Formats: sequence, C-alpha cells, structure tokens
Amino acid sequence: MTTATPAPEPTPEDIARGLADLEHHLAVNTPAPSATSPAGATRETRRVQRLRAEVAEAHQLARLQSDDAPLLLDTPKVRKRRRAAHEAARLHALGQDPAMRAWQAARMRRVVVCAAMVSLTLALAWSTAGVQHFAADGAGAWSPSWVFAWLVEPFMSLALLVVVGSRAYLATRGQPIASRTLVRIEWLFLALTLGMNAWPYLPWVAEEFSLSRLVLHVLGPIVAVAVVTALPIILAAFTDLHHGTDDRLTGLTYGENTHDPVRPPATDTAWPSVIEMPALVQRARALITAGELPATPSAYKLRQVLRCGMDDARAVRDALLAEGMA
Repeated sequence: MTTATPAPEPTPEDIARGLADLEHHLAVNTPAPSATSPAGATRETRRVQRLRAEVAEAHQLARLQSDDAPLLLDTPKVRKRRRAAHEAARLHALGQDPAMRAWQAARMRRVVVCAAMVSLTLALAWSTAGVQHFAADGAGAWSPSWVFAWLVEPFMSLALLVVVGSRAYLATRGQPIASRTLVRIEWLFLALTLGMNAWPYLPWVAEEFSLSRLVLHVLGPIVAVAVVTALPIILAAFTDLHHGTDDRLTGLTYGENTHDPVRPPATDTAWPSVIEMPALVQRARALITAGELPATPSAYKLRQVLRCGMDDARAVRDALLAEGMA
C-alpha cells in the first residue's frame, strides 16, 4: 500500500504569479461603465425611479395639453341638444306640408265630432230622470206607468242622435245636409225634452219653487241645444278649410279631364287666366237642379264636382249664396 506524496508548499513567486493572473482575468471580463451613468454610481432606488416616471409623464402631458383637438369634439349633452333641435326643425317643416295639415285637420275634426256626440249623449242621459218624473205623473214605483215613463227620453234621444249623427257624418265627408225639415225635427225633440224637464219645477207649477232644482233639470237639454246648434257651424268651417298656399296642389284632381266643357284642354298652360266664372256658376246651378249637388254646396264639394281650384270653388260658392239671398 502506497501513501500520497504531499504537495509542495507554494513559494512567494507562485503566489505573486497567481494574483497577477487573477487581476488580469477580472480586468478582461468586467464590463465597462455605462455612458449615462458615472463610473462608480450606485443603483437607483425605487423613489428615484418613481420620480423619474412622474417627470417623464409630466413632459408627455404638457405636450398633449397644447393640442385643442379634444375641444372640437361634441360632448354627449351637445349631441343631445343638436339631435333635439334637428328633430324640432323637421317636425316644423312637416307641419307646414299641406298633406300633413289636412291630416291634422281631419284628425281634429274626428275628435271634435266624437266629443260633441259624447257630450250630447250625456246631456240627453242627464235629462232622462226629469222626463221620467214628468211622464210618470205621480205613478207608483214599478207600476206600468212608472216603468214605461223611463222609455220616453231614450227613444226621443235615439231619434235625435240619428238626425244629428247623420248630419255630422255627411258634413265631415264634404257634403253637409242643408234641410230645414231636419232642423225642425231637431228643435222639436229638444223643445220637448226641455219642456218636460222644466215643467214640474216652474214657479207657477211647483209647490215650493227652487231655482237650483230648475237649473239642474234644464242643464242637460240646454247643453244638447248648444251642441246641436254649434256642431254644423264647426263642421262647415272644417269643410272650407284650405290647407295649402298654392292651388296647384289640387291639380291632380282635374289634370286629366281634357274633355271638360268648362275647362280648356290640359295642354293649355295658361288656363287659370282664361277661366270664365259664369260658366262654372251656370254648371253648378245645373248640377243643383239635377240633384247632384245640395242646395248650398260647400267649396270642397264644388271643387270635387267641378274639378277646379279651391279659389274658384269658393268664388262659385259665394256667387250661389249671393243669388240665393237676392
């Protein structure tokens, strides 16, 4: 068995040589210091890094704040106001359109007629109790006379509503009924209703006169009289309503009637200036005699039948009214 020979101890020359080799190795492998960082500078702390980031952010914000592009954009509130203004302008322009104005007038006319008929129905229903008290003439409750007395006002009201409803409907269609017979029938029913409601409460009839009771019982018939009187006047005004500012809007109603004996041919572009009003009036009188027009036709009906402009129709209507009053 052999034993290891111990290594010789290094001499001072060996130690000096090793230190020199180590210094050379470190000098070769150690990187050069950065150009932005001074030699021997220590590592940046987190506080320095945060401050450096804040400074960089401030420089960027300063450059962006000098740009006015964000101020040129519309905010949501501005967009909302602009949209509302644009919508209002379009609605206003649409409201000036003759077709829209005609539609609005027709809708309002239906509302007026419905409201008038409902008011008339309620007024006649209000007077039912007063008419029943008059017709029963003191009969006992649930006796035949007492029961049948409740039917007096309804059948008169239904007859009156038939007349008023027919006149109102035909007036909305541009052909109002000008009949004195129907007017007399309306006033007869209303006078009967008013008389039967007021008679038991008149000063010389009632045992103890009360003005409030009299007013309450005549209120229904008075409202009915007001509705029946005002409704034809209102509908006549709706019928004569002119929805446009240019009568050329009505040209489609007569543009193709080249064989009309009153109007010149459609190829004549100057026909509005050569119309003879007496010819239109004479033709309207002939149609009234033949029964194709009512005795007092409206301007709307004359425009439809004569195929003329609204101004001409109004002139013919005024001429016919003047002849009737002469």
